[in-house]
Amino acid sequence: MGNNLYHADCPAIETLALIGGRWKVIILHVLSKHARRFGEINVRIPSISRKVLTEQLRELEADGLINRKQYKEHPQKVEYALTDFGKSLCPLLAYISAWKKNVEGNSSQDIIQLPD
Repeated sequence: MGNNLYHADCPAIETLALIGGRWKVIILHVLSKHARRFGEINVRIPSISRKVLTEQLRELEADGLINRKQYKEHPQKVEYALTDFGKSLCPLLAYISAWKKNVEGNSSQDIIQLPD
């Protein structure tokens, strides 16, 4: 079996793969309250390039976390919104944020105690 630390069937690893990378969590946060157009997302995340934002939105859509709705009007209108699956991540992301605030200023020895 060996010492392979990567287990593809580990739910935590699968979840982190969905939201991994520099921008995905930020994009999910921007979409957490309501649907937004591409330009609105880009304004709220000014340091992301349009190319990278497009790539990240496509990946999030392919993973089922967001949906892309294209309206039949001129000029073209497209909105991105969290799917129910994407919305189900919001409590987890809030918990991770609260965890980070809790551990700031504490050493890891004070927080993580593994059983012997």
